[in-house]
Amino acid sequence: MNEKQNTKHKLYIETFGCQMNLSDTQIVQSIMLDAGYLLASSLDDADIILLNTCSVRDNAEEKIHNRIETLFHLLKKRKTKNVLGVIGCMAERLQNNLLSSNQIISIVVGPDEYRKLPELIKLAFDDEKNIAVNLNSAETYNDIIPLRTNEISAWLSIMRGCNNFCSYCVVPFTRGRERSRPFETIINEVQQLAKNGVKEVTLLGQNVNSYSYSSDISENNSPKKFPQLIEEIAKKTPDMRIRFLTSHPMNLSLELVEVIAKYENICNYIHLPVQSGSNRILDLMNRKYTAEHYLDLINLLKNHIPTCAISTDIIAGYPSEKIEDHHATLDLMREVRYSNAFMFRYSPREGTKAFSENDDVPEAEKIRRLNEIIDLQNKISLEENQKDIGLDFEILVENPSKKNPKEWQGKTKTAKSVIFDNSEATYKSGDLLTVKIIKATSATLFGERI
Repeated sequence: MNEKQNTKHKLYIETFGCQMNLSDTQIVQSIMLDAGYLLASSLDDADIILLNTCSVRDNAEEKIHNRIETLFHLLKKRKTKNVLGVIGCMAERLQNNLLSSNQIISIVVGPDEYRKLPELIKLAFDDEKNIAVNLNSAETYNDIIPLRTNEISAWLSIMRGCNNFCSYCVVPFTRGRERSRPFETIINEVQQLAKNGVKEVTLLGQNVNSYSYSSDISENNSPKKFPQLIEEIAKKTPDMRIRFLTSHPMNLSLELVEVIAKYENICNYIHLPVQSGSNRILDLMNRKYTAEHYLDLINLLKNHIPTCAISTDIIAGYPSEKIEDHHATLDLMREVRYSNAFMFRYSPREGTKAFSENDDVPEAEKIRRLNEIIDLQNKISLEENQKDIGLDFEILVENPSKKNPKEWQGKTKTAKSVIFDNSEATYKSGDLLTVKIIKATSATLFGERI
């Protein structure tokens, strides 16, 4: 850790992108607090602003560029000195380009260099700009407890990086190769969360199913794998709901499915990105499975865990995608019947293998295909949610609904949001409540207390 600074500088972080970025923000906050910096409750109170960024799609980066432009005009009006930094995946991908093209940016720091932030920020207040973007194959931030403010649920990173090199994906280049945290430290951290009253933990990794750790790799000490990790967590924290993100189909094993089915506190929900229903496109994407193999995995899940909800990622308009490839994706969606999906049009990412391919699907056609995918998924989600009407579910009470403070929301073990009446303030965050579902939309269930 850095030596503590005698400072009154206040930090504010805006986080974009995935759950891993949310977890990283908590790690950065912990590092900065330990170094003597303060946290601001809002942008107005901060003189250090960090943008924790995402590079997975071009619209994600465009959002950051627009935000930098807005902050440029905002900070110019201030009479005090401010430091603006870009951290995370976009910092790793664009590196010096961010400093050279934006006078307002003082520091650019990649996902493996967060320990340097306190010193780099100190130098930035002395008008010294810096960039730190080296990838570190050993960095897991295992010794840093993230600053968590949510009292009932927590993100917990169990590994970093990715070895899959899907043709469209920048993650192996922005977050480096896979490395897993020590087995026992993860168990200990989850147990501490349980002691602190946390009711639900989500284990995070670019591909959690490939988790593998051994302190002494030998014939007599084989590495601990993900099924062993999640089973040990389930045993040690029986009152904790356990979730995990994200799974690559190539690493979804029968052993893991059996562990999920065995323990009541492991949620019956899995995010299993398919990306396309076309074998030709899957091969071009370097996904290492076929649609038939993927459907076998779906059947494995449904046979062992009939109530399991499955979500996915889908890309529309990948280079050379024909209309028959698109229709294969729609057919697969109809067969699997996802509870929900994250659906995007393809966008080229410099540095990936797909970037050199001819992006030959016209933008208008990409959007048309994407809308067709979205419309089908909304229809399926509505039909699947309507099947829950009349059924009872245990939900973890979270917080008031944004639309009506007298209505609260909770989450089922299948990751579905449920709105219920709490006008008498009978329940609080963290309570477990059984509700009967009385109404459903494609995105939300509505329940009444039993």
